Amino acid sequence: KNLRLIRLLDPATELLPKKDIRSVCSGLLVQDADVGIEEAERVVSKRQPTESELNAMRFGWRVVKHVKSNAIVYAGPDRTLAIGAGQMSRVDSSRIAIWKAQEAGLSLKGSALASDAFFPFPDGLLAAADAGASCAIQPGGSVRDEEVIAAADEREMAMIFTGVRHFRH
Repeated sequence: KNLRLIRLLDPATELLPKKDIRSVCSGLLVQDADVGIEEAERVVSKRQPTESELNAMRFGWRVVKHVKSNAIVYAGPDRTLAIGAGQMSRVDSSRIAIWKAQEAGLSLKGSALASDAFFPFPDGLLAAADAGASCAIQPGGSVRDEEVIAAADEREMAMIFTGVRHFRH
């Protein structure tokens, strides 16, 4: 009489989009889960990245996926150098990461900048260049992408667009 049947789907056989669910005040935020599907890398700068820069960008891209947005990661080919996260603006996250690296006595010269979402303005990228970053990886997709690419070219930075953001709420 009070019997309820619930059918559980087998994720190995059922093709359902994965969702990430978070509680927010008196409700829920449901968003597509970042399942780590490899993105298409596209060099958008005039300068091509070196093999070492490419490795550093890919490493930073894997790390930034797990950082609370607005996330900025400065990376080498095999290590994280600095992280800035959870700020209202991407440039503030970049500045916090730079400050943390300075506090730890780490140089960001030649590092790769990874951003979980596009740069809406060139300022975050320019802060990274001033700190010593030589390349950047980001999703792209801003209405100001051309300005950001021009800023990268002015600073002779290599830059890659992935086409997919890792934005985490």
